[in-house]
Amino acid sequence: MESIVNTEQAEAWNGYEGRHWADHHDRYDATNSGFNEPLLESAGIGAGDRVLDLGCGNGQITRLAARHGRHAVGVDLSEPMLARARSVAAAEGVRNVTFERGDVQVHPFETGSFDVAVSRFAVMFFSDPVAAFANVARALRPGGRLAFVTLKDPAGTDLGKVLAAISGLLPGWQSPSTPDRPGPLSLAGPDRIREVLTRAGFAGITVTPVEAMAELGSNASDAAEFFSGWGPVHHHLAGADPAPVRTALEAVFRDFDDGNAVRLRNTAWLVRADR
Repeated sequence: MESIVNTEQAEAWNGYEGRHWADHHDRYDATNSGFNEPLLESAGIGAGDRVLDLGCGNGQITRLAARHGRHAVGVDLSEPMLARARSVAAAEGVRNVTFERGDVQVHPFETGSFDVAVSRFAVMFFSDPVAAFANVARALRPGGRLAFVTLKDPAGTDLGKVLAAISGLLPGWQSPSTPDRPGPLSLAGPDRIREVLTRAGFAGITVTPVEAMAELGSNASDAAEFFSGWGPVHHHLAGADPAPVRTALEAVFRDFDDGNAVRLRNTAWLVRADR
């Protein structure tokens, strides 16, 4: 039986949050896939490389990594998303891929068994990031590479404008996370990223700002419905009147509707480090 120490996140990603991501995997990939190319380019995956995808979710990055390398292993806490990842990989005929349920912080990876570790917007959810990244470092061969993308602080960005439009309508709304607890913004600061990775045994750390367009829906109404289901918003809607929130979301998303889709410019840190 696998060991799980990040119990709060395991509960969330095996409950509503994980089901919503699994059920809407194509929508979340449309939101985040603009970062795939810079992430994979930074990882530099070669034909003989074994790749570890941290917090693989629905498995898009794992499948792409498998197409670049010899074999890719995706690890995640969420059974709903792992089931989706396996089904999509099978449908796409990607055979050199494996998906495992596990907590990266304590998962018993074979020492030095991977050449590259990657992650797209998942490492922010480690309950103890130093321990988790140290375990990843142990799983990488000497000279192995780590590459991931993590959210920047959304203040002043397109996403920040959307959140500002609804924060006053959601009881108890707070920033999705802070550096001292797991969540979307726990690794939003470059100094924090460097501190964590250095303590975990990584060197040659670079933190570079990157941007990509995120497609949230076909029009403002569609985007508002989808965004209302995003975990943090859905959670706070339980104690609020959804009508004003939905109206505010539709209004702000009209500013980003280009006539074909609602697209926001998303911002992130691209991080590269060596074992």
